Amino acid sequence: MRRWGTLTAVCLGTFMLLLDVTIVVVALPDMAGSLHASLSDLQWVVDGYALALAALLLGAGAAADVLGRRRVHVAGVVLFAVASLLCGLSTGPATLVAARAVQGVGAAAMFATTLPLLGSVYQGRQRSAALGVWGAVSGGAAAVGPVLGGLLTEGPGWRWIFFVNLPVSVVEVWLTLRVVPESRGLLAAAGSPGGRGGAWGRVDWAGMAAFAGFGGGVTYAMVRAGEDGWTAPGALAAFGCAALALVLFVVVERRAAYPLLDLALLRRPAFAGVLLGAFAFNGVAFGVTPYLSIWMQTLLGMSPVRGGLTLLPMTVAAMIVAVLVGRLLHGVPARLTIGGGLLLIGTGNLCQAVLDAGASWTALAPGFVLVGVGTGFVSPTVAGAALAAVPAERAGMAGGAVNTVRQLGYALGVAVFGAVVTSRMSGTLPGGAAHALAGGAAGALRGRVPEHTLRAAFASGLNGALLVAGLAGMAAGALVLLLVRPDRAATERPSGTRHPEPARQ
Repeated sequence: MRRWGTLTAVCLGTFMLLLDVTIVVVALPDMAGSLHASLSDLQWVVDGYALALAALLLGAGAAADVLGRRRVHVAGVVLFAVASLLCGLSTGPATLVAARAVQGVGAAAMFATTLPLLGSVYQGRQRSAALGVWGAVSGGAAAVGPVLGGLLTEGPGWRWIFFVNLPVSVVEVWLTLRVVPESRGLLAAAGSPGGRGGAWGRVDWAGMAAFAGFGGGVTYAMVRAGEDGWTAPGALAAFGCAALALVLFVVVERRAAYPLLDLALLRRPAFAGVLLGAFAFNGVAFGVTPYLSIWMQTLLGMSPVRGGLTLLPMTVAAMIVAVLVGRLLHGVPARLTIGGGLLLIGTGNLCQAVLDAGASWTALAPGFVLVGVGTGFVSPTVAGAALAAVPAERAGMAGGAVNTVRQLGYALGVAVFGAVVTSRMSGTLPGGAAHALAGGAAGALRGRVPEHTLRAAFASGLNGALLVAGLAGMAAGALVLLLVRPDRAATERPSGTRHPEPARQ
């Protein structure tokens, strides 16, 4: 039990936190009807979780190095469980969005400690086997999420997609405390000899706050732009605040003794290319999915279960290809797997941009398969490519940066594509109807707007979003192929690096 107990505990927590990224997708129409939520509310239900996870991931890893990884992991699980209960009990969209953000904070504490906990227990072949299982579980969560979300939404109701986390969290806490040993990173040893205060003070709190301000500001700006227009004062002000936060982040990271991200690493084309690919990957592969789910349920009349099953061609293809890539393409340059995968994802999105008023979900199937195949190439190789592009002492920072930009890319993708969907629909629907329709409120519009017009408008909006996603995927793939090349200096310490890398994800 103790030999593989740590792996079991870590995989259980990882499965639960990644499941909550996708499980809400098929429940969005039911949430909109139950809570009278608008399109922007639904966007924040998805983005609140992803943004909190992205903004705090690096900082949570640094804090865990000081406080203890097992302790932070358990605290994250407890917070995640409490937030899940609050999500299920929410009586309005504001309380649900707030609870989802708290969920993301707990998920960041859990996710940031997963790989360091595995690395502290397993070595050699055992570590390789453990990481392989962990990767398979991570991919499985994405595959199971929409189907499980559909079953729970159609059965006991959408609130149970959150309540189901409670018993799992209890098992996770019990198992972690019983079988997972405590460990700390190098940052803890860097503190003052008299205690932890010195090390705790070296956590880059300012960088964490600035990055959170940038991610939240730019996502909010995108949502406002979709509602009020790209030149609306609120949207422009939010863009300005996001830009200021980004500048502050750069300034803080240049001066911090223990930065969240050593900016000197970005001067390495290979590392910059991998981060760009990781950022684009989650956005273009999954950012349109919530709107496809709303379209299939509100206009095509699918049940939540059937809506979740329509995503299986993508998730099954991704899992099969990921296994084959791991077994057959070991040693193939990462620029080919990541760049080629993004090109396939972009092509898949472009293939789906053929919807019209009479289209059914089958028009999406070929594109789903292509997106799944591309995902299978990118997902298992992107983290390893980041580690290979930096010095060994910066491996933890590189891994955390990749996971961070992936979640940020997903959050921004949902916001950007939502703005594209509504802007395309606004030209053919009465004022406010585009946001209502994209938010799943098709029933309220029937009788006022002909069914054919509703279907044609939503199809046009989806085509626009899929076109943007496809072109973005193609462009990102081309840049990765250009930038990610063998770096002879990868084993050298980059200029500007002043301290060893804390062992965090």
